[in-house]
Amino acid sequence: MRIGVDVGGTNTDAVLVDGLRVVASCKQPTTEDVSSGIEAALRTVLRTAAVGAEAVTSVMIGTTHFTNAFVARQALLPVGILRVALPAARGIPPLVDWPRDIRQAIGGPSFQVRGGVQYDGRVNAELDEDAVREAAGHFRNAGIQTVAISSLFSPISADMELRAADIVRSEMGAEVSITLSHTIGRIGLLERENATIMNASLARLSREVVRSFGEAMRALKLDAPFFISQNDGTLMSADFVERYPVLTFASGPTNSMRGAARLGGHETAMVADIGGTTTDFGWLAGGFPRESSVSVDVGGVRTNFRMPDIYALGLGGGSRIVEQAGDIAIGPGSVGYRLLDEALVFGGSTLTATDIAVAAGYAEIGDRDRVAHLDPALVERCVARMHDMVAAGVDRMKTSAEPVPLILVGGGAVLINREIPGTSEVIVPEHAGVANAIGASIAQIGGETDRVFSYEQSGRDAALATARAEACERAVAAGARPDSIKVIDLEELPLAYVPGNAVRVKVKVAGDLAIGS
Repeated sequence: MRIGVDVGGTNTDAVLVDGLRVVASCKQPTTEDVSSGIEAALRTVLRTAAVGAEAVTSVMIGTTHFTNAFVARQALLPVGILRVALPAARGIPPLVDWPRDIRQAIGGPSFQVRGGVQYDGRVNAELDEDAVREAAGHFRNAGIQTVAISSLFSPISADMELRAADIVRSEMGAEVSITLSHTIGRIGLLERENATIMNASLARLSREVVRSFGEAMRALKLDAPFFISQNDGTLMSADFVERYPVLTFASGPTNSMRGAARLGGHETAMVADIGGTTTDFGWLAGGFPRESSVSVDVGGVRTNFRMPDIYALGLGGGSRIVEQAGDIAIGPGSVGYRLLDEALVFGGSTLTATDIAVAAGYAEIGDRDRVAHLDPALVERCVARMHDMVAAGVDRMKTSAEPVPLILVGGGAVLINREIPGTSEVIVPEHAGVANAIGASIAQIGGETDRVFSYEQSGRDAALATARAEACERAVAAGARPDSIKVIDLEELPLAYVPGNAVRVKVKVAGDLAIGS
């Protein structure tokens, strides 16, 4: 049996699954210390299912802690920044387009040194090792604990980043945390550097959160390994997430989408995850979320590491409803986690989307008598507006005019009970409220490669075979069973104006955990 846990800002959801069957599920309030909330959720599902800790073979955890910390500018470390790219990229220094508050929170000493390669791996400039040593000395003297190193085209050849890391570690000591950009982002230097700095700033928090997860496991005498879900729908080990916490960004919506695919019985469909404040729309292809093809903004900072293509709409169970001059406004303001105190059906004084669903008679939450006074015409207008908002979200995420299945998950799925234009069917599956935890429980181990090949030199077949092999090797190294690995995405992007018939090749694979399920 496996346990899936999703730790959100408000609730911690947990499910116990046996194969494809959900044995038990629960929702618990998320606690400030993290571990006690997870422990309570784990204890509840084990007690509900009447099984012992020895029956659990693995635990999968999804968390929004790192995303929330970066967006809220909390628990971040100042970062020593080293860019290996001169004489190129001199004109745009690191952090140049970052919001001032986050730049002040994590912007430590910043240095640019000679080095880097070209798109095909040829040396653009030899690494200036003396300049790297000088930069490391400045970092040490400034009390820096974490360093971000980025090099020109390092996803093609990481040798200079690796060498720079060796020099920094020799100068600053083995305890320094170092993030290398080729392990985080993709080819574009500035966005990749941004993601690397983000990751480095979370070094201390990642250790604390992983330790909290471990404490919760030990408190229940759970001897099973635990994994953390990434934002591409796959898993990473506890050690891996300590090094790369940024890869958990947007893992919550991803888990919900993966859970929706399993619960709704569709691997290709639209998903709407309706929470307390927002509705996240995403597109499933082969059971995995469609990946964003453009730079993604996180907390005001552009990045280019993999992120799901998500459209967030300000509609949720706690969305405030205001009538002004005969017009109705639903959201984006929300009572959020205070829904049980402020909504009318719970004795509060704020009209929310949940109150409308109850008054309309298709949601059984709280005390319906408390909304009996609402004007039926107002209720109908609000219901129609909520369904129109969801229809607009579906239309925005579709890539063709063909009707598509729509799977509704999340605690706010009760807001929708009518047909949605542009969809072939609307599905609210059983256990929709804990789809995020189910998505975490079924996650696989992934591997990915993103490189530029010269088809004139290597040939297309050989280049694709190399890329597949690299992605599979990374999946096996991360804990996947070799015979279960499948290619879930392959993309070839010809590079215009680049000689040698250059093509950017991205391959993503996924496989089952190499342990019992």
